[in-house]
Amino acid sequence: MKRIVLTGGGTAGHVTPNIALLPRLKELGYDIHYIGSYDGIERKLIEQYKIPYYGISSGKLRRYFDWKNFSDPFKVIKGYGQARALLRKLKPDVVFSKGGFVSVPVVMAAKHRKIPAIIHESDISPGLANKLAIPNAYKVCCNFPETLKYLPSDKAVLTGSPIRQELLSGNRLNGLTYCQFKLGKPVIMVVGGSSGSQFINDVVRSLLPDLLKDYQILHLCGKGHLDNSWKDTEGYAQFEYANKELSDMFALADIVISRAGANAICELLALRKPNILIPLSANASRGDQILNARSFERQGFSIVIEEEHLNNIVLLDAIQKLFQNRSSYVDAMAQSEQLNSVEKVVQLLEQAVAQN
Repeated sequence: MKRIVLTGGGTAGHVTPNIALLPRLKELGYDIHYIGSYDGIERKLIEQYKIPYYGISSGKLRRYFDWKNFSDPFKVIKGYGQARALLRKLKPDVVFSKGGFVSVPVVMAAKHRKIPAIIHESDISPGLANKLAIPNAYKVCCNFPETLKYLPSDKAVLTGSPIRQELLSGNRLNGLTYCQFKLGKPVIMVVGGSSGSQFINDVVRSLLPDLLKDYQILHLCGKGHLDNSWKDTEGYAQFEYANKELSDMFALADIVISRAGANAICELLALRKPNILIPLSANASRGDQILNARSFERQGFSIVIEEEHLNNIVLLDAIQKLFQNRSSYVDAMAQSEQLNSVEKVVQLLEQAVAQN
């Protein structure tokens, strides 16, 4: 039996692509194990799939001054020793890393034990954790054509991001029932990220009197961001978040307004949903969402509005433009080389196992 160790953590975005690979890996007969941090979000996400989980010490290497910068290197060294011991015990044929600082000692330990490690970079420019891991990797998968110039040419592969296959099998009629919407009137889906965006929520709600004349609005507004003053408004359905019903919601949506996290926009690409991206500002992040969004704009997949320029008039104009020209955005997405990512990644894993 082939054995694989998956790793990655710190945020859900460093875990969900690993989860997307699970069904195909199981079909191919892999014995799957996961290495993450002791109590990170990855533990909770992975254990529900009954995958053996191993926690190791994890530190973060910060680009700014923090007293933890003096203690965390020792955590990383400890994690490296633990990862080496685990890999010696598990003897995997291949390691797949989705990034985050917990993955760095695992990839380094894999190199020490001569186990091929394939890593995945979600954003246009590699984050610090993956920069440290790349020299130890067999191959490096990426989401965007622009990322290839940052990676060693003999390792870089444009794959896109593995997407949970259940998202592709949503039912529009189920979505209509869940949201209590009418058949025949187009639907705009608004997604503000896992924690929501109060600013985007406010702009969208201020436009509701105009939007509800022509559209129905499905609004995933984030935990704690429901607005009871719009409760029971016909054509407007608001939810803090979505679980199993998310695939039906996507099937229902004609166009989507979204943040520009790498996994989120790759889901929109896989689903071929015309979209308006409102990336996190550079003040609130390292600017990766802006780069992600601009790449999708250049490829003809998206309209981009930077947060500093977002207002009622700009958003309303963008919605009208997107809806009127939505078929051209769908056509552009259909030509993308970043589709069928699960199969591309699995082929690389199989290749690594065969050559090991």
